[in-house]
Amino acid sequence: MKKALLIAALICCYQKCFCWGFFAHQKINYYAVFLLPPEMMVLYKPNITFLSEHAVDPDKRRYITAAEGPRHYIDIDHYGPYPYTALPRKWTDAVKKFGADSLNKYGIVPWHIPRMVNKLTEAFKAKDFSAIMKYSAEIGHYTGDAHVPLHASSNHNGQLTNQYGIHGFWESRVPELLAEKEFDFFTGKAVYISNPSDFIWKRVLESAKAADSVLLFEKELTQSMGEAKKYSFEERNGKITRQYSSAFTIAFNKKLNGMVERRMRQSIHAVASLWYTAWVNAGQPDLKPLVNKSFTEADEKEFDELNNSWKAGGKMKDKGEE
Repeated sequence: MKKALLIAALICCYQKCFCWGFFAHQKINYYAVFLLPPEMMVLYKPNITFLSEHAVDPDKRRYITAAEGPRHYIDIDHYGPYPYTALPRKWTDAVKKFGADSLNKYGIVPWHIPRMVNKLTEAFKAKDFSAIMKYSAEIGHYTGDAHVPLHASSNHNGQLTNQYGIHGFWESRVPELLAEKEFDFFTGKAVYISNPSDFIWKRVLESAKAADSVLLFEKELTQSMGEAKKYSFEERNGKITRQYSSAFTIAFNKKLNGMVERRMRQSIHAVASLWYTAWVNAGQPDLKPLVNKSFTEADEKEFDELNNSWKAGGKMKDKGEE
């Protein structure tokens, strides 16, 4: 059993952890819809199921597309001490200094999100229903990722400190156990973000600053509660699996003083605000004519092919199973 768990942890470390977990990503996009103004809600509310379900498409795609992985994280501590002033915030300046290959190696999430916002703006201008929905769903994913502390740390799954599995523990186990019972996801309405790049960099720096606390508190809790109380066999997704115990998870969340809930709330508000910003930048087009639009056969084929490729790859685990 111990050998199998170690192998699983090493595999997870090698694959690198990228997401909140399917549950949290879907919740983030779902609740973001309710923060939009009525002029956008008219299109987004009827498509809330799509936006929620397809929030995880980037994680499915990263197993079949090499370029996908770096879009979910940044090992920002590779660039020196906080606040990492050695790393230019502007993409062209960063490429000039480090080269595109190196930047991709250590992650590009703070540059990728503003690009996606620009694409969504163009989709709004063109009144392209399919593109609006797809870009909105994926902006939700990458923005959520930018709010995860271990997405901004080279010790992304505790592999450098013998804390394998901590990534999925923070972003999947905690929200799956506590979100529906204890978290409050309703925040203020979406706001216009004048500079999405600066906004995302600020959130990434917050994530990077919080990473040490996530690692430290888990280690301290392990020492105080012991391995015997750290894990238990409990039901998850209809199966009995060995995972972080409910008691350990609740204690960890308390020790973090609600960090997971705060970052989910911030993610929800950020996603809605980025959608709103793209719409405003497009000239606030009337979205009512798009309400009765549907995805084309080519779109449906694309979704099916992605899902089938993901399944054929062994249905790679969402982060809660890592």
